[in-house]
Amino acid sequence: MDRLNVIMDDSWKAAAHMEETEDEREARTLAKFPDFEAAMPRLPSRLQDISLIDNLTSYLGARNPFAHAADPETTNLWLQDNTAHRPPGATGNNVWQAKFVAAYFIKNSGRDYSKLVADVAEKVGVGKGDEAETTIAKRLEPWIDAILPAHTVDISIDGTQTEKLGPSGRSGVSTNDITLKGNHVDGDTITSTAVNLHTHPMTTTFAEPTGWAVLSDIDDTIKITQTPSPLGILRSTFVDAPTAVAGMPQLYAHINKMLGKPPFWYLSASPYNLYPFLRDFRDAHFPSGELLLREASWMDLAGFLTSLTAGTRKYKTTRMRTIQAHFPKRRFLCIGDSTQSDPEAYGDMYRAFPGWIGVIFIRRVTGVAEMNEATKNAPERFERAFEGVPREAWVVFDDPAELYERVEELVKVAA
Repeated sequence: MDRLNVIMDDSWKAAAHMEETEDEREARTLAKFPDFEAAMPRLPSRLQDISLIDNLTSYLGARNPFAHAADPETTNLWLQDNTAHRPPGATGNNVWQAKFVAAYFIKNSGRDYSKLVADVAEKVGVGKGDEAETTIAKRLEPWIDAILPAHTVDISIDGTQTEKLGPSGRSGVSTNDITLKGNHVDGDTITSTAVNLHTHPMTTTFAEPTGWAVLSDIDDTIKITQTPSPLGILRSTFVDAPTAVAGMPQLYAHINKMLGKPPFWYLSASPYNLYPFLRDFRDAHFPSGELLLREASWMDLAGFLTSLTAGTRKYKTTRMRTIQAHFPKRRFLCIGDSTQSDPEAYGDMYRAFPGWIGVIFIRRVTGVAEMNEATKNAPERFERAFEGVPREAWVVFDDPAELYERVEELVKVAA
């Protein structure tokens, strides 16, 4: 059974590699990602913490009739911020819909993992006994506690509506589309909390069908991650204090003000394990908005590196298509960087849905040793990525201060 679970739970990695572009493959090979991933420790199995029936029935996903309520004494829960939209055909001002995502864990199920901490510390160059080991241990926790499939939880939405979320599937994550009650206007927010289970509250932002909106990448666009480097990813994730890209918090504050507090989406290929880490980073530096992360690599550090670097173009366009389906008449400002496939993904979406993307900003990243800057930052690369996109609709920048006037010009454009 253990071997079966390894095969099933690793299937997403095979899919990611199948969706890998030639550019991604070359970049991963240049930076020796496959070698690095092969040397990463595999986290210990947590199957002994999951009941046999939960483990087996979790393959049934959302149709699992054997799912049961999460125990507040033994369950950790993450509720993830979301955005409410007007469902097609809705009439009246009080009809909204939102996707509610929750992640379930077995509380304190991570046993002694000092060897794992030591392994990661050695890879990132932290000496034994260094105080940075404490930081590594804390940030490894989301990978250590066992995920909890086949469970549900009741939540209170704005104190006026109670709904059941779940059941959680193989990844310990549940996703439910819920119709929300009450009169709301564009930009309103409400909070939801779990009933009888302590967790960080989630925020729902209401967004009308029209107006400006912002879709932003995270890694190396607003947060220094060094995605071209496996070592850089590990250091920025498990050791270094999360650091905003210089000038980007100020730029986003300017965008938020000039565009009238538009809804924000933060799209990353990072796995859901990093949700609390990235949520806290967002809250410290950037406007509130929905975090869209990859439902992959739970309890798998090698898979973490894969999720950030393989099949990202397909992953991001798939997530953007979902947003487009909910907000086809919104005008989007898309912001990304040159390390991964942001230019290509945004170009794909611009061509697929003319008029949906208003403008694209791409940060030109430099100074990462493993990155082939001559290729990644070549003018020819951007010309290919944005073939068929009007030249005035995309900007490659080095300093965020270059973009202030461009943002102010957007105010004059009817969204």
